[in-house]
Amino acid sequence: MTNQLGRRALAGAAALLPAAALIGSAHAQSAPESTFDRVRRSKTLRIAALPGELPYFKKDITTGEWSGAAISMAKDIAKVFDAQLAYVESTYGNSVLDLQSNKVDLAFALNPSPARALSIGFTHPMIIHPFGCLAKQGFGPKTWADIDKPELKVAFDIGSLHEVVARRFAPKAQLIGYTNRDQVVLALQSGHADVIIQAALIGLTTVGRNASLGPFHLLGSPTVALPTELAVQHEPDTRFVEVINAWLDFNRGIGQIREWLLQGLELNGVPRDAVPAELSF
Repeated sequence: MTNQLGRRALAGAAALLPAAALIGSAHAQSAPESTFDRVRRSKTLRIAALPGELPYFKKDITTGEWSGAAISMAKDIAKVFDAQLAYVESTYGNSVLDLQSNKVDLAFALNPSPARALSIGFTHPMIIHPFGCLAKQGFGPKTWADIDKPELKVAFDIGSLHEVVARRFAPKAQLIGYTNRDQVVLALQSGHADVIIQAALIGLTTVGRNASLGPFHLLGSPTVALPTELAVQHEPDTRFVEVINAWLDFNRGIGQIREWLLQGLELNGVPRDAVPAELSF
């Protein structure tokens, strides 16, 4: 009797094995496709494209064609995967959400803040981006101490790294926040601000659009610079980000990243000789 029960139990267990194997197979099949595999399979690289964000992005409203430093970079990355580009129009803030919701594979020119790193992944640095300012006519600051004075009005766009840097390095000044960068520039033009804080590429682009606001002043003592990186989806498979990191390290090493950035600045009317010699990408 005992032997019969034992045989029945073994038979029952054996009968369950195919079902268990099927369940395991179903779990494997339902695992989300990695970015690396999807790009290789579909031959399409989806990027967040930001209209009007020079020197990285420019969209021709007549033809719909994209240009700019990030577009040149994206085209080169697509060649690595033998893929074509797909553009998803976005903003800096929304590109983080686009990555999280699997609308894009890659987003350009984002700063890897700790808060962002909780929800998306980051690559090696694309550039180390220094900060400085535009100042009222006749005022040529060279250090952060030059603008950290109670009689000076220092403006920035609220919620940006410009605000973080202004509060950290010019706390004695009259700090004024505006909703967006256009309002900040208008404050300088109208005399409501003496100084506006901007990262170097943004500041040079601002001068390219309105030469009377220049020059852009890199500020030192200390040099304040933060990495600007590409952003990717958080996923267990790291092959995609490993390829992007290898691409970044190679192209930074041969100076190609700098060349693409200079070309992007030229698209906005910034000649190469207007780029401060001490500004390295």
